[in-house]
Amino acid sequence: MLQEKRIPIIKIGDYLIVSIQVDMHDKLAIQLQSQILESIEKTGAKGVLIDISVLEMVDSFIGRMLSGMASMAAIMDAAVVIVGMQPAVAITLVELGLEMPGVDTALNMEKGIEMLNRRIRQINE
Repeated sequence: MLQEKRIPIIKIGDYLIVSIQVDMHDKLAIQLQSQILESIEKTGAKGVLIDISVLEMVDSFIGRMLSGMASMAAIMDAAVVIVGMQPAVAITLVELGLEMPGVDTALNMEKGIEMLNRRIRQINE
């Protein structure tokens, strides 16, 4: 029997850090979406940083899942920033015509945290 892969979700301060270190497939993407939303509910996190730097390919389903996750997180009062997108992934998303409204992106985790901090400050002003 195959061991089900789980992607760890780490809470640091007001944020959840999700580092995807495995190839994504549809079932794992659905599972991750549920895990993240449950974690937002349990922890009251104000932001989610998703590191996809290991992903070499993203299909339209995975792209839609990331976008949907950001929309659902926003409803739960949490911002989502995706970091580490490789050029090939960005090209694929554009070629598929996949827009990801509500999803902010940053080059790396440091820039992503800065972006989340700015968004939280704006909300609190």
